Amino acid sequence: MKAFVVDRYQKKGALRIGQIPIPEIREDEVLIEIHAAAVNLLDAKIRDGEFKLLLPYRLPLILGHDAAGVVVKVGSKVRQFKLGDEVYARPDDFRIGAFAEFIAVKEDSLAIKPASLSMEEAASIPLVGLTAWQALVERANLKRGQKVFIQAGSGGVGTFAIQLAKHLGAFVATTTSTANIDLAKSLGADIVIDYKKDDFEKILHDYDVVLNSQDAQTLEKSLQILKPGGKLISISGPPDPAFAEEIGAPWFVKLIMRMLSFGARRKSTRRNISYSFLFMRAHGRQLREITSLIDSGVIRPVIDKVFPFEASNEALAYVENGRAKGKVVIKIQ
Repeated sequence: MKAFVVDRYQKKGALRIGQIPIPEIREDEVLIEIHAAAVNLLDAKIRDGEFKLLLPYRLPLILGHDAAGVVVKVGSKVRQFKLGDEVYARPDDFRIGAFAEFIAVKEDSLAIKPASLSMEEAASIPLVGLTAWQALVERANLKRGQKVFIQAGSGGVGTFAIQLAKHLGAFVATTTSTANIDLAKSLGADIVIDYKKDDFEKILHDYDVVLNSQDAQTLEKSLQILKPGGKLISISGPPDPAFAEEIGAPWFVKLIMRMLSFGARRKSTRRNISYSFLFMRAHGRQLREITSLIDSGVIRPVIDKVFPFEASNEALAYVENGRAKGKVVIKIQ
């Protein structure tokens, strides 16, 4: 099969297109012929070597954390899926590889594709959808009437999280550029702050939850807008000791994470705020919940651009420039 491969960690290094064997499936996996894959900043960070401590992949490596396609083979213990099913998934860590013609995915990480979406639209959903779900539903336990600040409202996670938060009944504030204010409002944001003109920490106050996806300076400003007892959930770091325990990191990695997050945890504790780092995980059941929201019209995908498979390197570069509205997708079949 054709695939785009990382041969060695290199900042902004080009992926190599080559022929590699079709993956062998385990007894609890299905083989998917990939029709579309989404591109995430996580892919670029892994290629650059930024996640070597957290995710020690063996090279060569196929990137790609979002896939939509058709089941062409099932493992002996698979019961929920059959040949011909149209499915989508965020593959498990160490089983990624959506920048290819085929991928093996665990049954528990898979869901039937939303009937209302094309393959390209479906591929745009899993990683950002699960990130928003695990942050707002699972970790924040966001309730009707609470106030949530979702940074970068026109980005992949932001466009999904705004819609999910509104469905949960929350009051939503977000930041975006001037050009994307109308998009954020159309998704349901109650307050949209133009980050080029205004400082969100001077406008927002007494918030229950912040979903942080930006840098350390923005994280520190976010602490100022949370009420005592509020929750700061960061998907951009720094990773904390709880995450190190969750992934079973070796002692020296645990020590590094403790040191990296010390400042954020200390400042949060002083303000009686809960700080946690979220690195989303594959989850088929949660993806099925998301499917029902999409097919009922509660949430819609937001796609900036679709690239042909041969232009995967260009798609990755486009995501890295940080200006995409919603998701960037690669059309494979």
